[in-house]
Amino acid sequence: MAPAVPLAVLALVALGLGVAPGLGLAPGCDYPAHRWCSSRDTAVACQVESRCPSLPRPAAAPVQLSLYYESLCPACRDFLVMKLFPTWLLLPEEMLSITLVPYGNAQVGAGPPGAAGSPRCCRPRSDRLVPQERNVSGKLDFMCQHGPEECLGNMMEACLMHEAKNFSTYFPVIFCLESGSSVTKNLEACLQIYAPEVDSGRITACVQGDTGVALMHHNAQMTDALQPPHQYVPWITVNGKHTDELQAQAEASLLGLVCHLYQVGQGSGWAAGLGDVSPSLLGL
Repeated sequence: MAPAVPLAVLALVALGLGVAPGLGLAPGCDYPAHRWCSSRDTAVACQVESRCPSLPRPAAAPVQLSLYYESLCPACRDFLVMKLFPTWLLLPEEMLSITLVPYGNAQVGAGPPGAAGSPRCCRPRSDRLVPQERNVSGKLDFMCQHGPEECLGNMMEACLMHEAKNFSTYFPVIFCLESGSSVTKNLEACLQIYAPEVDSGRITACVQGDTGVALMHHNAQMTDALQPPHQYVPWITVNGKHTDELQAQAEASLLGLVCHLYQVGQGSGWAAGLGDVSPSLLGL
């Protein structure tokens, strides 16, 4: 049975009083009034979409979340393991698209607390930052906030992403690495559990070769291009934007934030009550 047209619209037609401009009188609308809400195409042709509440709403674009992090930063690991991974597991892929960028800061500095009371890993309070990426005798070299092991962890995860290609393949492995006792020593075990089809030898070759350096250089460029420039990690952007309020909301209730933003994009009320996001978060 075709969805009913609102009675007010039919009444106007029946009384011969006409309808609001565009209601069924639009060029290309050759349908009787009782068919206007029978499909989205018909409603569009008759310019009555807003008057057809029973029509299914088009899917919203997924919320785009990017995480800029360091592989050994405690606050980064906490956010990835305790907030980001569970949220990804709970939501369908059409709701949330995640980009991971392991690179981070230059050196340890004091700063505001991060999620769950863990100290964020902050950039030094200086106008002149020690560069993480430097050219040594024509070859790029990287200095990491938590030492050489973090540089190795960052590159391992970048190479894992490069070799595995599919997010749903490599993200569980990264979760395994970040939640374990050692990010750099558990690759084989994590691959066996979550992605046995991925060749660890190819990841090792990537780390030891030019590809790993190129991937880290790309991550350096992405991190350096952030606006506003990042002041700590984890640094979170949502739909390409970063604000203190968005960061705080993501750390406090990532699931609620994503559901609310997706709900706003979709224009429906199915996710009502899953998270209150102020208008300033949405750029309103």
